Amino acid sequence: MSVASVGMGALRTAFQVLFDAVKSAQEETTMFKHLLGDIKSTLDSLQPLIKDIENYNSKEGLEYFAIQMEEAANLVQKCSKVGVWRKYKYTNKLHQLDKSLRRVFDLLKVQGIKNARETLVSLRNIETALSGIEENLVMTSNHPEKAKCSSAVPEPPCITIGLDLPLKELKMKLLKDKKVSMLVLTAAGGCWKTTLAKMFCQDQEVKDTFKNNIFFVNVSKNPNLDLIVHELYQRKGSELPAFQNEFMAVKWLQIFLKESRHNPLLFVLDDVWSGSESLLDKFDQFKFSNYKILVTSRFAFPRFGSPYHLALLNDGDAMALFHYSASSEDKSSYTSEDLSRKIIKRCKGCPLAIALVGRALRGQPIEIWQKRVLEWCKGSSILDSDKDLLACLQSSLDALDKEKTIIKECFLDLGSFPEDQRIAAAILIDMWAELYGLDEEILTIANLHELTTRSLANLVVTRHEREADGYYTEHFVTQHDMLRELAIHRVSQDPIDQRERLVINICGDNLPKWLTEQKYQAFKARLLSISTDGAFSAKWPNMQVPEAEVLVLNFQTNNYALPDFVEKMDKLKVLIITNYGLSTAEVDNFELLGSLSNLKRIRLERISIPSISKFLKQVKSLQKMSLFMCDINQGFVHILDALPNLVELNIDYCHDLVELPANLGDLIHLTKLSITNCHKLSTLPEDIGRLVNLEVLRLRSCADLLELPRSIRNLNNVKLFDISNCFRVKELPEDIGAMRSLEKINVSQCSGLKELPASVLDLELLNEVICDEETETLWEPFLPYLTDVHIKVIKEDMNLNWLNKLPGGHGP
Repeated sequence: MSVASVGMGALRTAFQVLFDAVKSAQEETTMFKHLLGDIKSTLDSLQPLIKDIENYNSKEGLEYFAIQMEEAANLVQKCSKVGVWRKYKYTNKLHQLDKSLRRVFDLLKVQGIKNARETLVSLRNIETALSGIEENLVMTSNHPEKAKCSSAVPEPPCITIGLDLPLKELKMKLLKDKKVSMLVLTAAGGCWKTTLAKMFCQDQEVKDTFKNNIFFVNVSKNPNLDLIVHELYQRKGSELPAFQNEFMAVKWLQIFLKESRHNPLLFVLDDVWSGSESLLDKFDQFKFSNYKILVTSRFAFPRFGSPYHLALLNDGDAMALFHYSASSEDKSSYTSEDLSRKIIKRCKGCPLAIALVGRALRGQPIEIWQKRVLEWCKGSSILDSDKDLLACLQSSLDALDKEKTIIKECFLDLGSFPEDQRIAAAILIDMWAELYGLDEEILTIANLHELTTRSLANLVVTRHEREADGYYTEHFVTQHDMLRELAIHRVSQDPIDQRERLVINICGDNLPKWLTEQKYQAFKARLLSISTDGAFSAKWPNMQVPEAEVLVLNFQTNNYALPDFVEKMDKLKVLIITNYGLSTAEVDNFELLGSLSNLKRIRLERISIPSISKFLKQVKSLQKMSLFMCDINQGFVHILDALPNLVELNIDYCHDLVELPANLGDLIHLTKLSITNCHKLSTLPEDIGRLVNLEVLRLRSCADLLELPRSIRNLNNVKLFDISNCFRVKELPEDIGAMRSLEKINVSQCSGLKELPASVLDLELLNEVICDEETETLWEPFLPYLTDVHIKVIKEDMNLNWLNKLPGGHGP
């Protein structure tokens, strides 16, 4: 018999002895009736875990648990015989016993979750995919060119140690107390407020009460009521026109609330910041039965009643979470109870900090653990109100060794983007190519995977098949608020004029005092990031940023102008302009770019191209232009004329792009042309055949594209040809075999293709064909002759929810 089997048997026996002892003591004594009842409840919770113990991958610690339970049984038996004068002593002992049993429960629960995690993830992926199919089939039939927000409430993480009691108390306060319509759930950053709110929404009692009327809204630091109201109606399946002012947004919110008052309604307003009381007033203006609002915030907002303060984890829960985070799947990681206690003490019971530190130490030798504790024991400077959390988060960043310096730099760059917005990986590819020489796109993606592994960011890939073909449009990065704050805190330690990254976040027209007073003659930043909100209307004061190589401009208004000082940014190589508003914006002052001789890359998001094409002068240095969710209209011709040396052109989700201009053929230096998710694009110009240096031609998900021009036979240097999801294309050009450099072709979901031209046999360098089960049959007759070709069959991409592929979750 194995040691593990002995451990399981001993544990079951000890548990049953303790269980029987408690039942017997309850019958024999009334002195500890309440405490024994609590212990009995804990044992009832433990019983199914004990029965399921043989299914656990790891049997580590079972004999220790068994010994604990045997000692506990002896204690309970003594309690039934003690006199009144010893009641106080044994009361404390029983309290400790109950806490110890709850600790055992948490550890076994964690181990059970670890065993089931892969299954849970798979099931949730299937559930998400099926939900996406159902919702988007409705979307496609009613609004074939528009996408809707998913109404699903976000799932909490699989590990929620220490939140069962807060969840119970939260339900008591918000559901049982009819006088409470709004409850503010408050705590410091990183304390799992949002996680608890998600648990609340997914609780069966809550779901039974509110059914489909649960709305989870991320508010963030600069709330935009327009976007919130539009999202609420989209989740109900309705589309609203753009609002002219906030008054209209308030009116539509009132209508929404009045129409919803006949059924129980729950709003979760997540991550609300100080100064947003007026927004809470707008949601709390109507009082009706079963209308509840849960607010998560670092601020208590006492005007809205007594808040619920989410406590930090107690020592037992903190230790359970740390062991889970620091342990490998095979339990091989080193763990030391003594060092663990010191680390837990340093983390101050903050769940986020505990999880981050645990993951950073996972798999590390004991000396690394000791080094971390030694460094923390030397003390740290006072940072701000969250100094302890920031110190712990900082330790996670400090874990990047000297060989990982570039990863640390990449992490710090993530603070250049607005809070609660997904960051397109394509933006980071452009930035890091020029800042750090990461010329190969895969190097940026690899760094993002590294950051994800270290829990410093989260790389989200929304495409179905994950081919290493340079298509990263559907890769996004998300980041916890506290990690973003860590990046900003770190870069702000240097004097303003000496910082490598100058990040300016502006609310309304409140420019920084150091900027309006012109305190500094020049700034040494290589990266300049300026973010403004929907209320910004000020004129930019003069700035001198002669060393800046990357300029990131984030805004929300319908009209925007490049700052005049851009004209003198002689070293500028990358320009990123992102409009986070609802509709495309017009941008002025684009003529300033004509003087920038080092500008290589421009990425525009939600920008009106005609507004910039009228004034754009020739930018001969520009090598890459990316347009995402832009209005093209008739402005594209002028854009291409102004960029004669373009090497790469990316156009994505530009829904008014119907055809490409003939002067596309003038871009003779072009090596990569990627047009994706432009559903109205129906034809390609015959002049595309003049792009003789083209190596990548991607025409992905262009639903209305009917045919390919014969002139593509002249594209002798194309190595990758992707027409996946172009289901109206009926045939490949007859002489496609003339594309003799072609190595890889993607024809998946090209259901319109009925046969292949015989000239595919001339594709001597072709080594990979990506297709689906239907188009695979078209290649079968040719495979005996194409002996070096590998056929890769992918299943249909069932993730039709285009909304989730867009930054910030907004539709086009």
